Amino acid sequence: MELVANWSYPTAVWFGAGRVSELPAACAAAGITRPLLVTDRVLADMDITRRALDSLEAAQLGRGCFSEVDPNPSDHNVAAGLAVYREGGYDGVIAFGGGSSLDLGKVLAFMAGQTRELWDFEDVADYWQRADAGGIAPVITVPTTAGTGSEVGRAGVIINSATAEKKIIFHPKMMATVVICDPELTVGMPPHITAGTGLDAFAHCVEAYSSPHYHPMSQGIALEGMRLVKEYLPRAYADGSDIEARAHMMSAAAMGSTAFQKGLGAIHALSHPVGALYHTHHGTTNAVCMPAVLRFNRDAIKERFTAVAAYLDIVGGFGGFVDYVERLNKVLGIPRTLTELGVVDPDLDRLVRDALADPSTAGNPVEMTADNTRRLFEACL
Repeated sequence: MELVANWSYPTAVWFGAGRVSELPAACAAAGITRPLLVTDRVLADMDITRRALDSLEAAQLGRGCFSEVDPNPSDHNVAAGLAVYREGGYDGVIAFGGGSSLDLGKVLAFMAGQTRELWDFEDVADYWQRADAGGIAPVITVPTTAGTGSEVGRAGVIINSATAEKKIIFHPKMMATVVICDPELTVGMPPHITAGTGLDAFAHCVEAYSSPHYHPMSQGIALEGMRLVKEYLPRAYADGSDIEARAHMMSAAAMGSTAFQKGLGAIHALSHPVGALYHTHHGTTNAVCMPAVLRFNRDAIKERFTAVAAYLDIVGGFGGFVDYVERLNKVLGIPRTLTELGVVDPDLDRLVRDALADPSTAGNPVEMTADNTRRLFEACL
């Protein structure tokens, strides 16, 4: 089967090996004549980024680049990027990289024409309606990892540096005009990043499938996303040049992000404050928390994950599924606990408070309280 296609769900997705060469055409489709490519510091010096900038320059689109993107991007990164964007006279953004670069790029495009401050648009109630929709610049997303699925998302996660909290900035028009999913861009990912990002995609599918909210389309996407991760993440981890495995994992990442329109849950409610306070890798943190959260939600999700286990050819129903997740973590070199991940002497009161304030709690099938959330953190530690 040839793994090349054009999709229009949830937006225009140009999928296939080598399609990053179509970046100038994507700019034309988005109406961008002077793009700012947003990437991280490491990617900025890599050949895949230089080639992308070369193609833009050859098409007379310039080679504007902003790379001051932290692994967990903050409001300081947003302010620095906006200064470059506005002073450079850019008219659109190419978000190029992993979840951090994609999130920051989308937020820069969103904030380009806004006059209110960033936190006025936090994903709370209908705050997104405060935005001047006409001031949102077009954005093209080009993922170089296969995990967050931020390339097909309508939000960006940004750290509030004053409070050390991860905040979600949301607007429907933050969705990319064109997404270029080129699995060749993920071939250079080292095994530990392949594992962490791949399990992030898996966590998105697991939490979407666990959510009590009604969204049967997302439910179906989450189920197939889990299957793709089960089949292809071990292959991509074992052989980073396996382009078929890389392609299917890129699909799984986009599917996870699309599915969690249905909701996230306790995995993300725990991992967001851990990442904000202790700067751990997001996907890896999700993977560490996943078995404990599955057990925490057992009574509410046992029946549906017994069906998942049957679909994935996992023996043992719900218990077998949890055992499978723990085996997969071990095979992929994921730390067994948050302590092994580097969370030493944690501030549990702060973690519990921030977890309960995280919007992901609303999608968990078991109500999260101060007492059971503390116990859940202790189980992960």
